[in-house]
Amino acid sequence: MRLGGRLWAGLLCIATGMAVTATAMPALAQDQLEYVALGDSAAAGPLIPNQDINLLCLRSDNNYPAIAAKSLGARLTDVSCSGATTSDLTSRRFGILAPQLDALSASTDLVTVTIGANDSGLFTHALSCINLLPEPVGFSCADRLTAGGKDTIGESVDAWAPKFGAALDEVRRRAPNARVLVTGYGTYVRPNGCFPVQPVWSRDANYLQGIMNKISSKAREHANARGMRFVDFAAVTIGHDICAAPKDRYLEGLVPTHIAAPLHPNAQGMAAFAKAVVAASQSRND
Repeated sequence: MRLGGRLWAGLLCIATGMAVTATAMPALAQDQLEYVALGDSAAAGPLIPNQDINLLCLRSDNNYPAIAAKSLGARLTDVSCSGATTSDLTSRRFGILAPQLDALSASTDLVTVTIGANDSGLFTHALSCINLLPEPVGFSCADRLTAGGKDTIGESVDAWAPKFGAALDEVRRRAPNARVLVTGYGTYVRPNGCFPVQPVWSRDANYLQGIMNKISSKAREHANARGMRFVDFAAVTIGHDICAAPKDRYLEGLVPTHIAAPLHPNAQGMAAFAKAVVAASQSRND
């Protein structure tokens, strides 16, 4: 009887300990940083190994949100999607995928937003800027897109900006307790380009990067107006653009030298972006 009593007492202690552990574990989980990543292919990382089984979004598990989440010890919900536009934040993409903002809640601690380039069709226009031969044999996309004193892409960026601001307001409404980090886009090409390493004439290279800078500038403007922190990916990629030596590139050119989509960040670039995001998330200054 005495042995049996000790056995039951021991089992009771074990059961009590397991119960305490079971109740403690959710508390620890609740303390974990909840991070939601929103955006387009500049966040998703198309073709970078390893790709999500959801092939509709061409999203890598080695993109900047994933790397940043590991560094921060955060629980990541990554809804970034290649090809996404600002409307996909609040509407179903392909009529199938849930609006990206549905991933947000009052318990969200950190949000990153990288979006806007697809709203102006910038990457599609960039492909029209390819010229395999030097001037004057060919056509300048900058001349075509700014003919008649208009700026086709620049005007579309101006039209996009207030929509982006409204989307940030909705981010704040749905995730009122979160730190929101709005990122820009990279320095894809240095001043005057590097023809023929990348087959884009110098004036066209300057025009395209100028549009990219304008998108980032608008994003910064709207982030600052709402007390959100802007993360400058353009600064991170200076010297690591598509003209750099392949080993130094964070962004791929028209013909990739790493496993990544053309004109998109590679794995090395995503690691650099993640470092900037982590630093911004931990900064005390908004």
